[in-house]
Amino acid sequence: MPLALLALAIGAFGIGTTEFVIMGLLPEVAADFGVSIPTAGFLVTGYALGVVLGAPLMTVLGTRISRKRMLMVLMGLFVLGNLLSALAPAFGVMLAGRVVASLAHGAFFGIGAVVAAELVAPTKKAGAIAMMFTGLTVANVVGVPLGTLVGQSAGWRVTFAGVAALGVLGLAGIALLVPDLPRPDGVRLRHELAAFKNAQVLLAMAMTVLGFGGVFAAITYIAPMMTQVAGYADGSVTWLLVLFGLGMVGGNLVGGRLADRALMPLLYVSLGALAVVLALFTLTAHDKVLSAVTVFLVGALGFATVPPLQKRVLDQAHGAPTLASAVNIGAFNLGNALAAWLGGIVISAGLGYTAPNWVGGLLAAAALVLAVVSAALERRTGPTGEVVAGSGTGAAAVTEGSEGAGERAAVTSTGTRS
Repeated sequence: MPLALLALAIGAFGIGTTEFVIMGLLPEVAADFGVSIPTAGFLVTGYALGVVLGAPLMTVLGTRISRKRMLMVLMGLFVLGNLLSALAPAFGVMLAGRVVASLAHGAFFGIGAVVAAELVAPTKKAGAIAMMFTGLTVANVVGVPLGTLVGQSAGWRVTFAGVAALGVLGLAGIALLVPDLPRPDGVRLRHELAAFKNAQVLLAMAMTVLGFGGVFAAITYIAPMMTQVAGYADGSVTWLLVLFGLGMVGGNLVGGRLADRALMPLLYVSLGALAVVLALFTLTAHDKVLSAVTVFLVGALGFATVPPLQKRVLDQAHGAPTLASAVNIGAFNLGNALAAWLGGIVISAGLGYTAPNWVGGLLAAAALVLAVVSAALERRTGPTGEVVAGSGTGAAAVTEGSEGAGERAAVTSTGTRS
């Protein structure tokens, strides 16, 4: 794997830290600005909405410059947003800083995934994407707990100043290590938008919303579930989240390796297992040991789907994948918001703190159904939408179709005729 992936992973680490660390610092921020905890929660909601809207917006604005330069612009925006949060004199200013930082999130991961895939051979694309996303997963193991500890002891402003420093480090790494890859010849905004006419791209994004949403239906309410159902002390939630983060790291790396060999079969297994584990979480949540094991498995199975889903979008976008890749990152956050909302509904209905697990299981099962539909459609029409004569059946044929699409996308992205 090229050293340039390290620079992308550092940027991803900073972004992952700032996205999730605020959840552990809401009481401190609320007290400092004199607002309620629900009001402070807008710092989470505002960030998520900024990711959804900023992913396509920033990608479109960057269509006329090189991807390396756009990545540097995005990291600069990330640094600015976190500095604004760290120095904010009022709650509204901090909310603005969170939104500014979030605008870089989706486009950075979307463009970064394209760059990572172009740095390696077609057979290693998912592994390269997973390497970049490792920064995001490690952030949940190291960055978020450490940032929470620093914020609670030295003040939350110190945490956001430290995150801004991470952004500066990521910006320097991109400037020094990421090559200035040429943009594909003849690719314009209309080519990027044309990718959304492909049913396979839309199906992959729907799988992202539902599959990853299944994870966050349960994890959003992990604190009350573990303390009031499993019987853990309040202080145990931190290490349970670290356990979830370790699962994310392992699942991401394993998913990246296996997706290059058998993409669709991996999605079948990971989404199916995720649906089963989430459903069982309703029962295992009543036991301390089993609930801890389940938290790890949810993280592992959930993030095992990230590299294959992102690679699926890149493969199906046919030589103009940047906007589709960025929008798919927004789809992850849309899934988070949707699942958290649905989980809140079932809790408010009096079904208990384990009820969101059933919601998550159903969402993951729905994503599995879409994966089967996507594979069946590809066997009939091929990855480019044309009818495939004598196409095979079964998982092997699906995998061959996905890999073939990846090779065509890799060739097209260099501007060379296939």
